Amino acid sequence: MYSFDYQRPTDRAAATAAMKGDARYLAGGQSLVQAMKLRLSSSERLVDLSGVAELKGIKVDASNVVIGSMTTHAAVAASAEVQRAIPALAELAGGIADQMVRNMGTLGGSIANADPAACYPAALLGLGATVTTNQRSIPAERFFTGLYETALQPGELITAVSFPIPQKAAYVKFKQPASRFALVGVFVSQGAGGVKVAVTGAKSTVFRVKAIEDALTASFTPEAAKAVKVLSTDINGDMHGSAEYRAAMISVMASRAVSAALSR
Repeated sequence: MYSFDYQRPTDRAAATAAMKGDARYLAGGQSLVQAMKLRLSSSERLVDLSGVAELKGIKVDASNVVIGSMTTHAAVAASAEVQRAIPALAELAGGIADQMVRNMGTLGGSIANADPAACYPAALLGLGATVTTNQRSIPAERFFTGLYETALQPGELITAVSFPIPQKAAYVKFKQPASRFALVGVFVSQGAGGVKVAVTGAKSTVFRVKAIEDALTASFTPEAAKAVKVLSTDINGDMHGSAEYRAAMISVMASRAVSAALSR
């Protein structure tokens, strides 16, 4: 690991003021610290957000679940309010990695890292969420821009994510057994904004599948989702599964997600 300056501010103003030069925010550190240990990443300064209390917490109203960016996966999974409003979101958080990672990893850190196989990006896209920063609001559709890339500008701080409450929703993933990242993960929702189907683990970034959305709009059934053939164009292929295999699994996972959504 390269040497760096470490700062731990206690409020948002101090956190953003510390972002000068070659600096990076440190959230849960579950990805960044490991990359730094391997010397795959380096910064002159790390600004640790764990002391900023205003970035933590969960608020629920009649229409939305708003989660602070420094809220841990474990806190989302354990929240009775999230379990009542969007049970699929609580279940997703509870299925991330292992308990140690869930106790440290945060919503904001996960989406800022934009790992192509992470679970939270599927929830953002699958629920039509909005990312709030210290500068603006960014719809999920415009937030994830590529492999480990987002619409965030240098020094921009994620403060919260707002998830619209759907009528029905579920997330199902086919896990890589060691990492518990998604080889293919599908988040399906039906709500005021229509049907959304978001996929993680299958391309360089999270994406929606219009063909399955159209099929489920016509008939919100497992059979309708499973009948859609997803093309393998641009789908990832590696030692864990070919592009053709992952493409086929998208329809299967979507079908299972619809079954789970209907069973609630």
